[in-house]
Amino acid sequence: MCTKLLKYFFVFLFCSNSTVSNAQDTLRVMSYNVLNYGTYPLCDPSRPNGVLHSYLETIVQYANPDIIGLVKTGEVQLAVGNNNYNAPLGFADSIVDFALNTAYPGRYTHCPFTNASYSSTMCLLFYDQQKLGFIAITSSYVNIEDFNTWKLYYKDPNLATTHDTTFLYITLNHDQSGSTNQAIRGGQIAGEMQQIQTHFSHLPNMLNMGDFNTRNTANEPSYQTLVNPSDSNFRFYDPPFGLDHTFAYPADWDNNPASFSAYLSTSTHANVIDQCDVGGGAKDWYDHIFVSPWIEQNANYIQYVPHSYHALGNDGQRLGKSVNATPANMAVPANVANAIYYMSDKYPAVLELAVTYNTTGISPVDPEISLAVNKVTISKPHISIVNPVSDYLTIYVPNTLSGQALEIDCYDALGRTFIKKSFDATVGESKIPCAIPSGVYFVRILSQQDVFYQGTIFKK
Repeated sequence: MCTKLLKYFFVFLFCSNSTVSNAQDTLRVMSYNVLNYGTYPLCDPSRPNGVLHSYLETIVQYANPDIIGLVKTGEVQLAVGNNNYNAPLGFADSIVDFALNTAYPGRYTHCPFTNASYSSTMCLLFYDQQKLGFIAITSSYVNIEDFNTWKLYYKDPNLATTHDTTFLYITLNHDQSGSTNQAIRGGQIAGEMQQIQTHFSHLPNMLNMGDFNTRNTANEPSYQTLVNPSDSNFRFYDPPFGLDHTFAYPADWDNNPASFSAYLSTSTHANVIDQCDVGGGAKDWYDHIFVSPWIEQNANYIQYVPHSYHALGNDGQRLGKSVNATPANMAVPANVANAIYYMSDKYPAVLELAVTYNTTGISPVDPEISLAVNKVTISKPHISIVNPVSDYLTIYVPNTLSGQALEIDCYDALGRTFIKKSFDATVGESKIPCAIPSGVYFVRILSQQDVFYQGTIFKK
């Protein structure tokens, strides 16, 4: 009997490992509530955005993610003339340049983003442009905040031969907080899923992730809409439950946090450290990454890596304690624990996806049934700037923009404006005085409707 059981064990082990071992690549995913990152006034004047950039750099360098969903960032100004913002124009670019690409040079970029809800906080999606490309925003739902689904594609080395693209869809969430706001959260996620159902016949390779503020139990309406919907074609899995089977439903992490201690995501602080955060140490589980059945089943070249989901920096000993308190944190190095402590009151949620190269050109048809709803109006850049710059910005304008009224904005990583000037486009070379200190700056050139240049300049 023992011999027979041992035989079955090795067969199971071989089959389980072979599924993942066929994968030729791994995508690391991080979802992170960054607690008003980018907003002004600052939550804590001793931690301006430049300092927060450095904390995020430390976290990203350690976690090495390929996809980064930041929720509860500041409300980024979308364009000149947009007056609904508390984070500066170009703040998403500053995250790329001074946090992400400082950790891994040239690796990251961000997707277009929206704020149709005029919320004071937003969701931003960043990705490894060496592995992934952006297609469109395929679904968008507005309810207090914007709930967007971004469509990415994997840059399979065989793509030029097979012409068979593997897509991955990312939905980001920041639900309404508050122990008495279950009904509001339920309405937000129900509306989000209804909108997704108008764009898909069933779930494709999709992650639904963010801060869901599930304060009480897994029985909250918002949570049940995702893991136990009336239409099973739109069911998601919460990895520690439906995939890893570490836990089983019913689950009450609010009243029994000790049973879920390693997965708790709120708070990284035992005590409140600024006007934006909450204290109490690790005590609740708001942040999740839900996985679609296709990813659970490896139906289309992307599969969840078993037991890869975790709360980054939570070693299971943080119940009621800060992430960097004693006993020493065994999950991450001390500098990473400190960065997590000062960056936000939330632990990042992370998982890994195994990607198998598509060598045959055979894959199931993605269940997308309607056109994308990407409403972002950033134009293809038409203007070039000589870089680095000295006493002048040397700008080259094509014939198509001749005579247009434009504005140039130049600002630093803290959002401080150094140049803000209107001018009429002149074909060919134009020179604009550039009396700014040496350093790195962001520049955008815009009309009332379009962005014609956005990039980084280096002042000698």
